[in-house]
Amino acid sequence: MTRFLAGAGALALAATTLVACGSSDSDSAAGTSGQTITFAAVPAESSVTLEQTFGNITDLIEQETGVTVNFQNASDYAAVIEGMRAGQVDIASFGPFSYVIAKDSGVDMEPVAAPTNDIDEAPAYTSLAYVREDSDIQNIGDLAGKTVCFVDQASTSGYLVPMKGLMDAEINLDDDLEAVMAGGHDASLLTLDSEGCDAAFAHDTMLTTLENSGQVEPGALRAVWESDPITEDPITVNRGTLGDELADQIIQVLREQANKPALVEAGICSSEDDCALPEETGYGYVTVTDADFDPIRDICEVTDAAACRNIG
Repeated sequence: MTRFLAGAGALALAATTLVACGSSDSDSAAGTSGQTITFAAVPAESSVTLEQTFGNITDLIEQETGVTVNFQNASDYAAVIEGMRAGQVDIASFGPFSYVIAKDSGVDMEPVAAPTNDIDEAPAYTSLAYVREDSDIQNIGDLAGKTVCFVDQASTSGYLVPMKGLMDAEINLDDDLEAVMAGGHDASLLTLDSEGCDAAFAHDTMLTTLENSGQVEPGALRAVWESDPITEDPITVNRGTLGDELADQIIQVLREQANKPALVEAGICSSEDDCALPEETGYGYVTVTDADFDPIRDICEVTDAAACRNIG
């Protein structure tokens, strides 16, 4: 989707896609053994399936609760939000902005934990603006009049936070540049690398991932702007479908055991060095609450972004 909540037809399709995959039955929400629940997430890279990287987390939930977890690799944030709203998604990994959109529009969900590379560090990341190495662009203020790649309008580091950065530089995203909605963080940078745009926004680890995979030559792209820290992507639970007993059990598991040392102790991983987590997270998940995402709400007030207007 190039525009978030572009129309009722798109939302109906998104919800139907997740509904068709199945979820927990309303009469089994007490958390009995044998129940099947749905965990949905959206890939930062359009070419990568998250099921494998979330595998250790879903295995942990299954082992500790006795439920079966059906992982759904969703196409976009709208599909996950509407799946949650329709009661067909029980657990989901959101971007901070898409979490706020869902939560503040009335979806019955609770943020549980977010990833960090160090237990002593807050779960946070940043948004960056990149250009090609030979570009004459030196800072975000130079993007006026340029063609700029973004992710999608429900992306935190790929759209909302960049919008605030542009406003601070007195650049209007709609009027002062040509926006290209790339669809994924990898697509944003790959489009820049192939000269499809003059600059591109993405989250702070995307370029390293593309360089390590050989998709972008090291040194071909450089950063010209970086945002303030953003609270990391939360895993959320849907109390309406899970019921309080199972929801509380899953929350405890995610907050206390969804980290590499605990995953090794639980027998899910053979060692910390061989324990894959989403976004190549170094440590694991730590507790977050709804208040941790108030800065996103503040940015919504300042920017009046189109997706923000769907809240409430």
